[in-house]
Amino acid sequence: MAAPAPKRSISREAEGRPLGKVETRTETGAETRVEPGTTPAANSFARWQAGSAPAEPIAAILDLLRQGERFLVCSHTRPDGDAVGSMLAMGMLLEQMGKRADLVASDRVPPLYRTLPGADRIRSVLRVRGLYDAAILLECDSLDRAKVRGLEPYFHINIDHHATGRNFGNLNWIDHEATSAGEMVHRLIKASGAMLTPEMARCLYVTVLTDTGGFCYGGVRERTFTLAAELTRAGADPIGVAREIYFSAPESKLHLLGAALSNLHREGPLAWLWVTHQDMVRSGASEEDCEGVVNYALTIAGVESAAFLRELPEGRIRLSLRSKTKIDVAAIAASLGGGGHENAAGVTLDGPVEQATERILGVLRAALREAESR
Repeated sequence: MAAPAPKRSISREAEGRPLGKVETRTETGAETRVEPGTTPAANSFARWQAGSAPAEPIAAILDLLRQGERFLVCSHTRPDGDAVGSMLAMGMLLEQMGKRADLVASDRVPPLYRTLPGADRIRSVLRVRGLYDAAILLECDSLDRAKVRGLEPYFHINIDHHATGRNFGNLNWIDHEATSAGEMVHRLIKASGAMLTPEMARCLYVTVLTDTGGFCYGGVRERTFTLAAELTRAGADPIGVAREIYFSAPESKLHLLGAALSNLHREGPLAWLWVTHQDMVRSGASEEDCEGVVNYALTIAGVESAAFLRELPEGRIRLSLRSKTKIDVAAIAASLGGGGHENAAGVTLDGPVEQATERILGVLRAALREAESR
């Protein structure tokens, strides 16, 4: 296995500073500049035009990975367990293949996932530049979802499992049946012949556990538990991971939860709760502390769908949606400009909280009526 590439500090303030050196070479006595976003191997990628979705995507992706030398790995803004775990596992796969991988995200890795192997390799950046054979985007429905500037010139390998996934890349692999992007990375690892290390297994187990809501969401199948068992055999510690994810909350999260529960409302099969920006400030909460708050409303007996609204500093509203069986909240979120899974999705709406609440309740009521009429 190739030795890991040396780490480099990438700062959010270093906009425009290249992640990769822009090289020059001389041909017939004249200097030729290699433009950012291209490498000699990029020419062999040319047959994949924007929107391509091959019948055998795993083979196609591995073929490109073997041809290239240097890759950028990125996921969506506000990275969750699936984003972080799948990025790390993909980076480890590339290193086993003897490739260089730079892992970037527009936001910091949440504290909850900073203990994962190699988490310090994911750098928070505003912009990327440099020589890469391809940018690998994990569970993004567009380049804009990553919120990293400078991605446009690159060859894009798009790997996604969301119901709202789109073929925006040059080479696209979208599998709505997969429970997580990590599950798809696991398939790449197996097909490549690489070793599934304990470090990979731990990262991938986090993707499965978090994106299934602790094995509770509708996408859970027999193969989900087969995958979990395989990752456990490879070295993942299910009990240790569960403790880190579900029993390591900072005190600020509980203060925030108290504020949210004080705003809990129910209307038959619908429940919702919210916090203002002042609630966030008073509780000393971070954005990561909001993760999972919506689930408390969904736990109420007889509730089919739940919403959690959080006021952002600029007055817009971040909405988290959850459902049990009847409502496809991914479709609802997509209709409002967001996305996600059938049972877990999100979107950002215009404020104030009262207006956003009425808007989403109207949509959820209509969805329930339609579901009950079927």
